[in-house]
Amino acid sequence: MTTVVKIDGNAIDVAEFLRTLKLTGQFEALLEQFVRDRLTVLGARKQGIRVPEAEIQERADQFRRVRGLHRASDTNKYLDAMRISLDEFESFITDSLYQEKMMHKVCSDQAVQGYFKLNSPKFDSIEVSHMVLDSEGKSKEMISVLREDPDSFDEMAREHSIADTRDHGGMIGKVLRGSLRTDVEAKVFNAAVGDLLGPFASADRSAFEIFRVNAKHPAQLDDDTATEVRRLLREEWLRARAQEHVIEAG
Repeated sequence: MTTVVKIDGNAIDVAEFLRTLKLTGQFEALLEQFVRDRLTVLGARKQGIRVPEAEIQERADQFRRVRGLHRASDTNKYLDAMRISLDEFESFITDSLYQEKMMHKVCSDQAVQGYFKLNSPKFDSIEVSHMVLDSEGKSKEMISVLREDPDSFDEMAREHSIADTRDHGGMIGKVLRGSLRTDVEAKVFNAAVGDLLGPFASADRSAFEIFRVNAKHPAQLDDDTATEVRRLLREEWLRARAQEHVIEAG
């Protein structure tokens, strides 16, 4: 079995290393990322994306500069220490370029604009404050107080809320669709600015939440929204590619 590292001459092999990764919960995340990267490479090759030799050389040179490997002998020693061949190094560089080119195509400006146009309501946002109380009676009493004096919300949140946001007067800030519980979200996004909603009970009824809608923002394709659209495009593309292959854990 291949040795990963030695401590005082005692070898730790690949099997022990993998076992530790699994038991600490790190293995699944690493494996998932590896599969996603490999699916992206396969997709790029299937679509005929090319990676010119000049780009491979440029990326390899960049890799070496970042690590201070200024001479060919330095690079050879670096790879030898990790037991990686030059061919394996080149494959790694080539695959990273395939991944970048594929994702650039999947998440192009045109794709982002098209997705946003078809799904713009998904990117509506609101600004809300909330307070969380530890009994239904307290929450109903609080709703009555706030309806009589809406401007006291911040003060009441600081004094009575058990949520971490109490120090900020209950301010959550800007949230997108999908950020709140489904039953809460439907009501909050359909409410008018200034509306009070709730109380909404937690699953075990140990907490009761009240919301105030502070502002509503129709969807705009700004930088934050474009970043989220690219994430969604990437995830949808990867899910589709996963369905094209048989993926089995070893």
